[in-house]
Amino acid sequence: MTWLDPSDWQALWLTVKLATVTTLLLLALGTPLAWWLARTRSTWKGPISALVAMPLILPPTVLGFYLLVFMGPDGWLGRLTHALGWGILPFSFGGLVVASVIYSLPFVVQPLHNAFQAIGSAPLEAAATLRASPLDAFLTVAIPQALPGFVTATVLGFAHTVGEFGVVLMIGGNIPNATQVVSVRIYAHVEAMEYAHAHTLAGGLVLFSFLVLLVLNGVQRSGQRG
Repeated sequence: MTWLDPSDWQALWLTVKLATVTTLLLLALGTPLAWWLARTRSTWKGPISALVAMPLILPPTVLGFYLLVFMGPDGWLGRLTHALGWGILPFSFGGLVVASVIYSLPFVVQPLHNAFQAIGSAPLEAAATLRASPLDAFLTVAIPQALPGFVTATVLGFAHTVGEFGVVLMIGGNIPNATQVVSVRIYAHVEAMEYAHAHTLAGGLVLFSFLVLLVLNGVQRSGQRG
């Protein structure tokens, strides 16, 4: 058995850190967006839904390329971050976070949207008759009933971020101890023909993926029983 070297552990830690930060941001941003999509009748619903879902079908290198342009020194986002004193985001952890949030957005928004939509209007109308404000109804009725959707969204958002490759490679490159996440570290091992090390990391991701699917199946069965 090939044990992990310090660079492998650093890549694992960076991956967990990236997935955790990304998932928290996705829940904070995706929850109100999913709620709006589930409740609105605006003509903007279709275009915004399509925009949110685009990372599902867009090649990661295409998304990574345009993010690299937008966040670069000549891009509008790059000029903004530079003016704010943050420097430019490409090839930094901040750049990985921005790219990961955009790339994993549909994996959080869609489960939440489905969960909110399944609630229907009757529980919210009942809460309104009890003089609950819209915010109270959202916090005390919608969120508890959508809890399985939140679990699914959290697991999918975290797991999808762990498995990213094309986008993070385009935005972060392959900088050890800075932007080299597990998927990129496996790629580096393969390039160096260090197959034993690649097997160890890749096998860990296979096991992780299997456990994620088990959790999602358990949540689905729990929701059906509920």
